[in-house]
Amino acid sequence: SEHLQQTGIPSESQDKVSVLDSGPEMAEPQVVVAPVVTSKLSAKAPEFYPSGYIQNFNQNFTDSSFEDRYDGYLTLAEYVQDFLNHLTEQPGCFETEIEQFAETLNGWVTADETLQELVELLYQQATSVPNFSYMGARLCNYLSHHLTISPQSGNFRQLLLQRCRTEYENRDEAAKGDEKTQKQFHAFVLFLAELYLNLEIKGTKGQVTRAEILQEGLRELLNVLFSNPVDNNLICAVKLLKLTGSVLEDAWKEKGKNDMEEMIQRIENVVLDANCSRDVKHMLLKLVELRSSNWGRVHGTSTHTEATPENDPNYFMNEPTFYTSDGVPFTAADPDYQEKYQELLEREDLFPDYEENGTDLSGPGD
Repeated sequence: SEHLQQTGIPSESQDKVSVLDSGPEMAEPQVVVAPVVTSKLSAKAPEFYPSGYIQNFNQNFTDSSFEDRYDGYLTLAEYVQDFLNHLTEQPGCFETEIEQFAETLNGWVTADETLQELVELLYQQATSVPNFSYMGARLCNYLSHHLTISPQSGNFRQLLLQRCRTEYENRDEAAKGDEKTQKQFHAFVLFLAELYLNLEIKGTKGQVTRAEILQEGLRELLNVLFSNPVDNNLICAVKLLKLTGSVLEDAWKEKGKNDMEEMIQRIENVVLDANCSRDVKHMLLKLVELRSSNWGRVHGTSTHTEATPENDPNYFMNEPTFYTSDGVPFTAADPDYQEKYQELLEREDLFPDYEENGTDLSGPGD
């Protein structure tokens, strides 16, 4: 009985085991207890955090949302950095917590110095933490419309653009610099691209436009990257054009400019003459191919025309797959689709609970 207790068998089961054990020809049952395996892995291991992520501040977040935890910070830097790290870890919280964040900043950022500090914190996060440039641009756009402070030195958006200009003016040296310098420069370029796509400028009549100065800046940055055609610079240029190429070309065409044609010509010259790797040349050629297909965009005959197999090559791409009574799959691309689909509907009529219980009766096994 003592042995059974140690093995973890419930007491009410012990009598049954004893009966089995009492037979002269029955072997004593062997109860194997699996060893307890304790993992040495930690969710806080540095491998789980992006470079540039400051782990200490984020310990304030457990099960509660950020908006309930903003009090108790000693400095603006701690509060802002904590929220930025929180967004880095949980980007889905942006929509639900950005309003509270902006309201708190309006009570904290009341002087030129604190506004400058806020801009610098956001800039550093967006250009040093991988994949935060998009979230950083969205954050900057929201604050540009919701921060109430507007000192003589410039409002939030003006100070942000001034900070970007400081980096922009060093573009020639940065493109020719060492690997670390180039990496920082490329992070700035991609953040500027995200700002161009996300920063909304509201006119006096309520119209929303993009920052014109960023459009011209991106064009010059592309020139700098192609003028120094080493692999890292060219890869950055490809990322920049894949991100903003369609928007830039549309904006240039509205002004009657053929800047994108000139850019494509530069790319073709680089492919022919530059001493870059074969893989990078392949990336450049793929970019030219993407542009020749109108940046992957498919337009109908008019903006109000619905997509059809004739005007949209991707028409059948997302169509579901159905099955006949024999288990043969078919899609909307099949010539006899309507006939097969009607048969499927008639089969489903035989099962009135189909929609209610969620059972898939159209698969091969029914």
